[in-house]
Amino acid sequence: MPQVRIIAKNFMDMVAALPAMKLDKLYDNAFICEAILRSLPPLAKKYVLQMLCVELPVNSKSMEEWVLPDGASKHRVAIDRLVQLRIFTETKKKGDVTYTLNPIFQTNLKKLLVYGVVLPREPMPSSVTVRRPSSEELEAFALEQWECFLLQLINSSQTERPSNISSSMMKTFQRGLVTQRDREAPRLTESGFQFLLMDTNAQLWYIIREYITSSEERGIDSADLISFLLELSFHVTGEAYNINTLTEVQKNTIKDFTDLGLVKLQQGRKESWFIPTKLATNLSVSLTDTSSRKQGFVVVETNFRLYAYSSSKLHCEILRLFARIEYQLPNLIVGAITKESLYGAFDNCITAEQIISFLQQNAHPRVAERVPSVPENVTDQIRLWETDLNRVEMTPAYYYDEFPSRDLFDGAVDYARSYNGLLWEAPDDSKKMRLVVRAENHVHMREYLSGQK
Repeated sequence: MPQVRIIAKNFMDMVAALPAMKLDKLYDNAFICEAILRSLPPLAKKYVLQMLCVELPVNSKSMEEWVLPDGASKHRVAIDRLVQLRIFTETKKKGDVTYTLNPIFQTNLKKLLVYGVVLPREPMPSSVTVRRPSSEELEAFALEQWECFLLQLINSSQTERPSNISSSMMKTFQRGLVTQRDREAPRLTESGFQFLLMDTNAQLWYIIREYITSSEERGIDSADLISFLLELSFHVTGEAYNINTLTEVQKNTIKDFTDLGLVKLQQGRKESWFIPTKLATNLSVSLTDTSSRKQGFVVVETNFRLYAYSSSKLHCEILRLFARIEYQLPNLIVGAITKESLYGAFDNCITAEQIISFLQQNAHPRVAERVPSVPENVTDQIRLWETDLNRVEMTPAYYYDEFPSRDLFDGAVDYARSYNGLLWEAPDDSKKMRLVVRAENHVHMREYLSGQK
């Protein structure tokens, strides 16, 4: 499963954890129903659409006939997800299980598909918003703001910081990504290093999830915030929307996400407006599995040399996490993947698979179409260097010896093996009767040996 799907799934787990009343309140919005539908597994989407015009409960055995025998596990996953999100209501009666589509979800999704739904706010006329940025300017703004946030995250231990994000909001956005002990400079956590190698949409879902999680502490209803953010993703990129159509909470949210480049705020003579960027409008699209590829910039050669065709300081800092940067030209970063640079990455809990995935996802168009896009000898060596650090695995255990008889020793070995707790036993030809058992099985072993005396 791609990273963005994993993070988005975690976001939907948070939605599923909302109380029933708040979920029903969310489903009052047809755009939320569409966003939730996009997030579902393929089989779950099929079930929702099949039951969209069915008013009566459907028997579980009847639904099992909708899939082939080898799809039983996917069927169970789909049903569990629909029940978690209260899209399906499960009723058990006399050993029989039936499912009913949530009537609020059903009504609003049907309305959306049949009639279409208009956003609660219309774009402002171009005659009013004369200074509206072009699509290229808007994309450049979003990229600059997002890179500024990521650079501030990477350089969190440095005193020189960009001033566009308030310290309180930066702390909210950095939750779980940066840690700081008494009198020590802030540093990235394990999650922080992994976050930097994620796809942009996956990063956004992570930040949004943390922002919503902290909303209750700020006295904001999480359901209202989820509703507004998902609704925002259905606005049109580059269109201007009157900020006076928003509530106070929504206005504050817009200001917070302006710092990240999701929207751009502008002030006219009489009116103020916000303009969604692609970062915002791509959120609902990224809930589905999309095969779209962003423009890559990295070329890796078989000699472990790395060339990144980019002038971005952010790209340079990210590559520095696992590669040795040798020099940087105006539009080219040159480096090498070395054993020492990778060991530094592994020490920061970045895995070999994350590094390989990053290189593949960001492969330059000239090499992206090759199979593989990153040379096999490079990917194999990255994995081997990681396994070098994982040769020894620590397992808490107890050591037993000085058994009075061979029969008691053999019985103890069989007993430990039955609990899957046997780690080592002396060879059969050894005169010394010794064995090592997992620590969690020690109590059972002690009781067994006491009973044999």
